[in-house]
Amino acid sequence: MTRASILAPHRLLITGIVVLLALLVFLFLRGPAVWQQRYYPLPAEYRESIARAARAHEVNPYLVAAVIDAESGWNADIVSDAGAVGLMQVLPATARELERGNLVDDRFDSRNLSDPDVNIEYGTAYFRALVERYHEIETALAAYNAGMGNVDDWLDNEGNIREQIEFPETRHYVLRVSRARDVYERLYPDAFVETE
Repeated sequence: MTRASILAPHRLLITGIVVLLALLVFLFLRGPAVWQQRYYPLPAEYRESIARAARAHEVNPYLVAAVIDAESGWNADIVSDAGAVGLMQVLPATARELERGNLVDDRFDSRNLSDPDVNIEYGTAYFRALVERYHEIETALAAYNAGMGNVDDWLDNEGNIREQIEFPETRHYVLRVSRARDVYERLYPDAFVETE
């Protein structure tokens, strides 16, 4: 046996170890984002609608994405037991109120809430109206989830809205959407970059 034939298996083993270590380093540095994108998707077909509505209503587009994720899990066809429709789970009565108040783009029609473009416009306009009313994102999120009447009752007490929320589901919703917004901003930093 020659020295080269004896060392060949060792070289192969060393090469395999180096490749494995390089893969582990790659997964360690890049892997968490790849896996998180699986749990926090941002479908390309909705990005333009989100960007347009967010810009028109001065809402963080990543927050809109986080609300969609929490409300429907990106299922445009979902209808709740309460009758809330689509990606942002907009109630038809709420959509009509937004129209009466001229708070939505008049190119859209509340009778088409199952259309993702329409739904994102109405959901984002409604969220903006809640921000205008309550002046804080967390309070607006609580109202989006639990309704303005409940939030108004909770705000009668002094203190942080998170501490005043009486519904565990709503408390969890506010935290979930806030965290998801941060994750979306980190995972998709260029998703809503202006190209003008």
